[in-house]
Amino acid sequence: MSEAKRVERPLSPFMLGSAYRIQMTSFSSIVTRITGNALGISAILFVWWLLAAATSPEAFARADGILTGIIGDVVMTLTAWGLWYHYLAGLRHLYWDTGRGMELRTAERLGWAVVIGSVLLTVLTVIVI
Repeated sequence: MSEAKRVERPLSPFMLGSAYRIQMTSFSSIVTRITGNALGISAILFVWWLLAAATSPEAFARADGILTGIIGDVVMTLTAWGLWYHYLAGLRHLYWDTGRGMELRTAERLGWAVVIGSVLLTVLTVIVI
């Protein structure tokens, strides 16, 4: 019997590079999961700030100083972006749950709409607040 010809192909789609190009839908799914977990951490920071306010003026001054400093501004801006991104991605999933928007071109456009919309809404939030 003849030997089967071995085909050289990637073993996993996670082998990025020339074998696999990340798509907008997979990127969006990964970022949605990351923002969801990051929002949990941001909620813990917010609870810490509230507990410090209820504890003592010194504890509040320390927490408020950290959260309103440069690092806190960056963290809160990223939190605002994560909140908007996660919210818009959730709306996109609700739209998909109706059975619409599942075509590849539409799904990719919706992914870009979530990215661009979240950035614009974050900038608007930072300007207003």
